[in-house]
Amino acid sequence: MAATRPGDAMDAAGVFDPLRPLLTRVAYRMLGSVADAEDVVQDAFIRWLAADRAAVREPAAFLRRTVTRLCLDQLKSARRRRETYVGPWLPDPLVGDEEEDDVTLPLMLALERLSPLERAAFLLHDVFGVGFDEVAATIDRDPAATRQLAARARAHVRDARPRYKLEKERGMEIANAFFAASRSGDMAALGALLAADVGMWADGGGKRPAAAIPILGKALVLKVHRSVAVLLRKYGSTLVHTGMINGLPGFVTREADGELQTTALEIEDGKVTGIYVMRNPDKLRHVH
Repeated sequence: MAATRPGDAMDAAGVFDPLRPLLTRVAYRMLGSVADAEDVVQDAFIRWLAADRAAVREPAAFLRRTVTRLCLDQLKSARRRRETYVGPWLPDPLVGDEEEDDVTLPLMLALERLSPLERAAFLLHDVFGVGFDEVAATIDRDPAATRQLAARARAHVRDARPRYKLEKERGMEIANAFFAASRSGDMAALGALLAADVGMWADGGGKRPAAAIPILGKALVLKVHRSVAVLLRKYGSTLVHTGMINGLPGFVTREADGELQTTALEIEDGKVTGIYVMRNPDKLRHVH
């Protein structure tokens, strides 16, 4: 391959850079990893530099297709890694206001249960609004098969989508109350916030202490928090930030070991139904 001239690289970057945020969102939602998404997007840029750009009529479609195909390749090895992952696996936390595409953390987990092609068809069409003809060309399937893939995916993830939109202010009010009760050890106040069938998932990745299995049911969740509150009163936990985490209300804390931790709360009908705690330091580097 001939060396890329500086002017060519600047021209290529001028087209690519405005598309980088969108391409990163596509890659992250496919992979659930911020670092992997950034690597894929950078790989796509290198391929863009080497491409016959004059022959590309729609750079956005070309690059979205490139990123999606790279992600499909990545998912094969990612699934193998997750088979040996220590404890529950959660996607990397995104701290801050999410884009208006409704891909919350529970939906990200539901996407993990799909085949890579179902995931791609659903995300590209239902989330990013790409037409089925283009999705079909991207995943190398005919449009009819692509529609079936998206329909199957839609059916699988239906329960992971919130029935009612939670007002952000109300969500943050509950998150702040949850933080105060869990840190003070007020189990009566904490219990009042929890649904009977609440579940708790903590991702330590084998790097930091975390429950090896999901904690399911209000009684068990309260038991865990009662023990945690005792440790927190002894060793401390500092609130760093409150806000949206993967589309859910939550907060970021600095724990006694100096590491960050994110807690995101799934809320239905005014009660906390899901607690998602990220403790794996490898997945929190970008949060710093």
